[in-house]
This record gives sequence, C-alpha cells and structure tokens, in this order.
Amino acid sequence: MDFNENQINRYARHILLPEVGGTGQAKLLRSSVLVVGAGGLGSPLVLYLAAAGVGRIGVVDADVVDLSNLQRQILHTTDRLGLSKVESARAAVAAINPDVVLEPHAVRLTAENAEDLIGAYDLVADGSDNFATRFLINDCCHFLGKTLVSAAVLRFDGQISTFRTHAGGPCYRCLYPEPPPADAVPTCAQAGVLGSVVGVLGSLQATEVLKELLGIGRSMAGRLLILDALGGGFREVRLKPDPHCPLCGEAPRILDLSPHHHQPSVSPCEAEHVG
Repeated sequence: MDFNENQINRYARHILLPEVGGTGQAKLLRSSVLVVGAGGLGSPLVLYLAAAGVGRIGVVDADVVDLSNLQRQILHTTDRLGLSKVESARAAVAAINPDVVLEPHAVRLTAENAEDLIGAYDLVADGSDNFATRFLINDCCHFLGKTLVSAAVLRFDGQISTFRTHAGGPCYRCLYPEPPPADAVPTCAQAGVLGSVVGVLGSLQATEVLKELLGIGRSMAGRLLILDALGGGFREVRLKPDPHCPLCGEAPRILDLSPHHHQPSVSPCEAEHVG
C-alpha cells in the first residue's frame, strides 16, 4: 500500500526496522485483533496496538469506568467515569491514531457469542479477569484455528504465553486442564495488584501480538514467561502439548459444540464477567 506523508512520519520508527519496514507496517494496517477485557491488561495492550497502526481492534467488555480502575487502567480517564469501557477505549484510540478503527463490543463473552466475535478477527488477546472466560477463549480459539496471546496478573506476579494449537503447540488447558474451584484463586479486587506490574504484562502482550501479526522473532508459543516483580526477575517454563489434554490431546473430551452447529456450547465454561 502507498503511505501518505502523515503515515510515513507516524510509522517512521517501524519502517526503519528491517524486520518491519513498509511491508510490515502495511500488514499491521490490514490486520485485526480482538482484545477481551478493557481493564489493566487491555489498557496498555489497546494503546500500543493502536499506536502501532493495527487497523482494526475489537474490544469486548461489559463494564463501565469506575474510580477504582484508574490506578492501573490507563486507557480510561477521570472525566470518563461511568462511561462504557469500550466507548472510553474508542475515545482513547481515536485520540491516538485516526488510521485505526476500534470496534466496541459492550457485552460479556459467552458461549453464545464467542464464535462470532473471535471468528471476526485475525488474532485474539486475552486480558480477562476470570477463569471461565479464559477457558472459553482458549477453547474457541482452538476450534477456530486462531492464535491466542494470553496474559494474567495478580498482586506482584504475572505470566504470559502464546497458544497456537493449529500450528501444533499446546493450549491453555495443557497448562491448566480445568478451571479451579470457585473462589480458590483470589481476584485482583480481593488480593490487590500493583498497577505498574499490569502495565509490564500488557506491554509484553502487545509485543507478542505484533510479532505474531508480522511473523517475526521467536514466538512465545510453547513457553510461559513468569514475572516476579518483587524479586525483580523473569523465569521461563517450557510448555509441551499434553497428550491427555481434554481439548487438544489424543482423546479429547471437549467437542466442538458451537451454537452454529445447533449444539449446546463451544465449551463447558460460561463467562460471568469480563473486565
């Protein structure tokens, strides 16, 4: 594609990179990403994807902006308290980059809408805050052959990985076969979180999304990166496909039961809350 003068100036630092260049920048402008959750992780993720020129960004979140969000959710501002988070995200993106279209989805992700939402984008980034949503996203990405970049944060700790079962990699269930019992793991609202730690993981997530869209570097597929912010260090754990995985193993117990096939659901997980 031909860049206008404003675009050449805007993306100059990308175009200078041999791994990106004009061809890569044009690819980003043609790409689409679905971000689930416009909260702590979704905030830096959406901002960096928009600044990078990812042409179409969908954001799924049913919440409104609350004062308690602003300690870490830098996508939102004090003057947008009470506004839908996805509309707040759209305003923020419009102020950053007019090349980018933000598509707001002010809904909870459920088994009934997950296939349509996820299927409409090239790649999915999970910034949700509960296990039901995480398993639902993973299962749907597996069935639709979509790459999933997933991050999670609690207190001073975080982790990130990429899941590409369509390329032979492990899925989220290879790491965690089933959701933990209800209330077994506290939420950030219950246990707290250092806002800047969420920013680190969201920024890493944006980097991995851009790498996947551009097809550059070493993918995080098959690797789990763990941050201990209090200790000031990262460690890496290798992940392999689990032959006993209930989703992608040799004898899967979770079948593709999407509503489009007139069956009950994509997976046994129902999302209760995203944000």
